[in-house]
Amino acid sequence: MNWIIRSTKKVKFHTNLQEILKPIWDDLTIYHWILTDLDFISEQPLPINFDEDFFVLDNPEFEKLYQSNTQMIWGIISAVSNSIEPDASLISKLSAEDSIVWESNHFLIQKSILEIIAFDSGYTIVKFKEKNLSDKFKEYFQEQAVDLQKFNEKYMS
Repeated sequence: MNWIIRSTKKVKFHTNLQEILKPIWDDLTIYHWILTDLDFISEQPLPINFDEDFFVLDNPEFEKLYQSNTQMIWGIISAVSNSIEPDASLISKLSAEDSIVWESNHFLIQKSILEIIAFDSGYTIVKFKEKNLSDKFKEYFQEQAVDLQKFNEKYMS
């Protein structure tokens, strides 16, 4: 239930959240979002900026980001239960450049149900804990969503 998107056939650019989350968006309205280690390009006012180490957004705030045409260049974006209290000292130290982001089933934010890693505008890694969300994602992206483990065996070994 770990995928990597390399191709931009279904997405205008890496990591466009509106396109990446399109097949599962309606299932995500009950979650809060933790975003950290961000670098992005946007021409719109957003509920994120470069002044803070991380952000915790409720669904309406995250929807503003989702609806924008923002390109996430680097970052860790995690959906979590709205009852989760994030550990600021831990989250602010996370990095999308850490080699463990490439490990299948390893979530940088342990309580997340979905984790997206934007890796230098060239790769989007998407990890799921819920099979139904993973299945919807894979069905939508089909061959563009490559199994992360298989990708690692082919390109990272």
